[in-house]
Amino acid sequence: MKAAAFSLLVAVAALLTACSNMQDQRNRRPLTPSPHFADGTSARTPPAHTFARDARPAGDPVLTGLRDGQPVAAIPLPVTRAFIERGRERYNIYCIVCHGAAGYSGGIVVRRGFPPPPSYHDDRLRQAPAGHFFDVITNGYGVMYPYGDRIAPADRWAIVAYIRALQRSQHATLADVPPAARSQLTPP
Repeated sequence: MKAAAFSLLVAVAALLTACSNMQDQRNRRPLTPSPHFADGTSARTPPAHTFARDARPAGDPVLTGLRDGQPVAAIPLPVTRAFIERGRERYNIYCIVCHGAAGYSGGIVVRRGFPPPPSYHDDRLRQAPAGHFFDVITNGYGVMYPYGDRIAPADRWAIVAYIRALQRSQHATLADVPPAARSQLTPP
């Protein structure tokens, strides 16, 4: 019995000591002095060519919409059905009030007197590179204010994918319909 009580006392003492050590950890705040490094600072410069996990390099077209200073022609992310659905969701939150549900610029604020944006179905915008839309969403244009601080880059590209789907939906031809589905269409 004495051995069990002694073992329990030793275990409790060890736990209390461990808790005290954990409580008094020495850590360094950024830019505070540190005796551990020759320059005396705790802040360390990251090694060259490193970036945060899941971060992209500064000039990446996913972040800028540009390649060699020009708007990218195509969306630089994989375009899937889920990606376009995400774009539709974001479009319905941020864009529909001005650009309207189908992209013809008939949104609710336009109907109440706000200057209308151009229709996505104008030839000029149908032929515009994808990077143009990304840039306009990011930096604004005319009376449209920038959304770069409100919408993440991947979501901006998703909106661009949805805009492309809207454009395609209003300008589709019979050649765009798979041959197996053509028999289900009714003539106008």
